Amino acid sequence: MKESLMDGATTVWLVRHASAAGTDGCCCGRLDVPLSPEGIVQARETAARLAQEKICAVYSSGLRRALETGQMLADALRLNVTVLETLAEIDFGDFEGMTFEDIQRRYPEVFERWMTQPTNTQFPNGESFADMRDRVNSTVDALMGRHRNESIAIVSHSGVIRLLIGQALSMPADQIFRLAQRHAAINRIKFTEQGPIVELING
Repeated sequence: MKESLMDGATTVWLVRHASAAGTDGCCCGRLDVPLSPEGIVQARETAARLAQEKICAVYSSGLRRALETGQMLADALRLNVTVLETLAEIDFGDFEGMTFEDIQRRYPEVFERWMTQPTNTQFPNGESFADMRDRVNSTVDALMGRHRNESIAIVSHSGVIRLLIGQALSMPADQIFRLAQRHAAINRIKFTEQGPIVELING
């Protein structure tokens, strides 16, 4: 690869939050829960893996599971973590905290659409995929302008990270759920003048 391709590049490490407590079987977007004991171990391991990278800033969703993960990473890098609420997971509205069985029983039509057309679903009193896409893209665009030729970390959620990776790969929006994102996963995209280059997924 020619060196000129990297002129003006910004490297973005996308880190999914570690495992959270009390979310098994429940819809969890804006539900604000802390890391589980297992999640604390995962977050520490991920922070240790990235501690030697030349990351100049750490940004995090304000939801506890992301912020606790982000704080451990920032501590390992000897940086402060900056909270950006616009990096939060999609807002599932009335579905937040409900079991999937209860959602299917109480909202059968919306549930069916969610399962078959997730990117075309408007969640009752919540967001749509387009709502999330617009706020996340606006945020990341601003960070690109702020951190030209630098490397940053964004600690966020599976929906946000799949969105960004999918866009970088020019994937149709309804296919991004094929991208695996385990808890505390590490991803890396280099944003260049010629376009994004995905260097790592679900590491």
